[in-house]
Amino acid sequence: MQAAVEALATHVDHVIVDGRPMGLFPVESAVVGGDRRVAAVAAASIIAKVERDAYMCELAHLHPQYGFEVHKGYGTAEHLERIRTFGLSPVHRRSFTLGVGTDRLF
Repeated sequence: MQAAVEALATHVDHVIVDGRPMGLFPVESAVVGGDRRVAAVAAASIIAKVERDAYMCELAHLHPQYGFEVHKGYGTAEHLERIRTFGLSPVHRRSFTLGVGTDRLF
């Protein structure tokens, strides 16, 4: 998040974080449920989802066995089953775990 803000072409005076404080910015307001309470956060959330969904469709062409175009990266039963079947792809987060209380990735 910090890298994204620093890469902007304009100076940022204040950052609104959806959730808990990150402590990354000099002036930062954390708003739990920000996408329901702050119009700018709601708009950013919609833009991020649309962009992420488009990216998942691009990844589906590179890694068709994972069904990214269907589950869009969410941890659905189908997505988890495909990880169990094919292992992690190069684009999967290595911090993701399957199941509560396990330290195994798959």
